[in-house]
Amino acid sequence: MNQSLNYQKQTGDLPWAGAVNARHICGAFYRMGRHEWLSAEGWRQMQGDGITKVVDLRNPSEIHRREHDPAVPDASLAGIELVNLPLETPGNQRFESMAVPYMNHTGLYQLVCEEFGSQLRAIFEDLANSQGATVIHCSAGRDRSGLIATLLLDLAGLEDRILVHDELAVRGINEWHRVSGRKHSYESYRTEEELRGIISERAEALEDFCAWIGSARTYLLAQGMEDCDLERLRSLAAQR
Repeated sequence: MNQSLNYQKQTGDLPWAGAVNARHICGAFYRMGRHEWLSAEGWRQMQGDGITKVVDLRNPSEIHRREHDPAVPDASLAGIELVNLPLETPGNQRFESMAVPYMNHTGLYQLVCEEFGSQLRAIFEDLANSQGATVIHCSAGRDRSGLIATLLLDLAGLEDRILVHDELAVRGINEWHRVSGRKHSYESYRTEEELRGIISERAEALEDFCAWIGSARTYLLAQGMEDCDLERLRSLAAQR
């Protein structure tokens, strides 16, 4: 069952075949949902757009092919490096008591920053050393990817795009729930009226998070990231 044929892409979504929530963040960085949704053609299209690395933020236990995922030969991934850098540490009691059933809201961004600073530093150090364009993804391409996108946009001086990115990510995965033949354990398709309320609530929490963190640069320096790496990352995020 090719669900991607019925998936209606959102404003600014990239035309990579099978991709969900695939869009440009800024500079050399892109985001999307789980990479298993991509078809062989989608991988070729990514490479054609200059993608040389895909950073997967999921825990290893989440990474596997599902029933409706397309079969993709290894040759289709040639030239693209797959890197797994989990954003979370399983077993963190404070996180698991609040992120129920998982990280699913912008209101949890501060918690992640407080509990997983070393993981965030590792992710951004890896991004700073990218040689080409990089795609960051999690499962839905909404929350974990959204936190990374928020910090990248802040580093690039594009704070005015943060709320727009979150809304598009919410709408993108909601559209996937509309067409997917796989019933999700916790989420389902929402009407436009329901969606507007969710987007508004997430935007308010996201604004609170941005006020709390101050700046991505200050936060990452406090986590031990070197200033030279941050400058290289800022340059990659701000490049045209």
